Amino acid sequence: MHIQLVKMKIGIVCYPTFGGSGVLATELGKALAEKGHEIHFITYQQPVRLNGFHANIFYHEVRVPTYPLFDYPPYELALASTMVDVILNHDLDLIHAHYAIPHASAAYTAKQIVKQKTGRSVPVITTLHGTDITLVGRDKTYEPVVTFSINESDAITAVSENLKEETLKHFEIRKNIQVINNFVDLHRYDKKPVAAFRQVIAPNNEKIIVHASNFRKIKRIDDVMEIFKNIHATISSKLLMVGDGPERPVAEDLARQYGIEGDVRFLGKQEQMEEILAVSDIFLLPSEYESFGLAALEAMAASAVVISSDAGGLAEVNLDGVTGYTAPVGDVKTMSEKAIALLQDEEKLKSFKKNALKQAKHFDIANIIPQYEALYRQYCRTGDC
Repeated sequence: MHIQLVKMKIGIVCYPTFGGSGVLATELGKALAEKGHEIHFITYQQPVRLNGFHANIFYHEVRVPTYPLFDYPPYELALASTMVDVILNHDLDLIHAHYAIPHASAAYTAKQIVKQKTGRSVPVITTLHGTDITLVGRDKTYEPVVTFSINESDAITAVSENLKEETLKHFEIRKNIQVINNFVDLHRYDKKPVAAFRQVIAPNNEKIIVHASNFRKIKRIDDVMEIFKNIHATISSKLLMVGDGPERPVAEDLARQYGIEGDVRFLGKQEQMEEILAVSDIFLLPSEYESFGLAALEAMAASAVVISSDAGGLAEVNLDGVTGYTAPVGDVKTMSEKAIALLQDEEKLKSFKKNALKQAKHFDIANIIPQYEALYRQYCRTGDC
């Protein structure tokens, strides 16, 4: 029997940037709004994926006043105050905090203030995304607050089994962590490659290799460049580097050193990845760590074959020898050889592309949103959810 969820008023707190947590939180909110829920985004600027008007979506900007006294403006306090304001004035049912720092701790503060003012305990759901646990959260400066705010959440979710294991290994968590995987909207990536676009990128029918990230050290941009150098030496190919960040100058310098700068294009940050991924043959993601690998999943949704490291949750998404290949972190030789072998075997490449799309379907938004709704249902105030 299908249970219709009562329409709820949900506050979503997230980073508004291109990173995985911000993208997922925004797409989740948009999908929930489509199903009739009232969604309130609370953050310091409009999320990048939040474009266009929707009657059920509201955006509340967190303003942080600057005073000469403050070397560092207290964003967390301003965020908590804004949450209180939105909860009270819009009668929110719950807060869904994406990324533990500082959203979970700010949500706890807001919850206590609302409880003192009204006597109502507003449920807080915290979704762990990766670096909030594996990188920032482990820092001794933040660890006590991260542990406390996670344990004080009414429900905790993680985007992969690997992230759940990492959280339980490094933090004293007393509550159950539910795994609700990252997702992708397959309809967005259901595009036929645009011949004209491919012609511009690869006028001589070169193979197209793509990498997309925030260009930080953890993404191992130098490995991306070396893998492409090896591919390029054997196969006529182009590399599209999507995104921006501190390692971009390093990548540009390596391209010149390797003599491949003419076949490498740096495209900067792109909101719409669909057209780029639609023309790609192989997507490279040799990261030091990925809690899930949303970029890989988006590539697979566009029928691109993924060559990645086996770090973190990547092996849960990219099935070695089926949707692409995985190799140990830093094993540039294996990743290069696997990529070259695939690009030289057109039939195998086609087969892997089909497998990639089939695997991506498991993570389609239509399969994941009901899991969040079922979680929300546990905190429905009316009792008839």
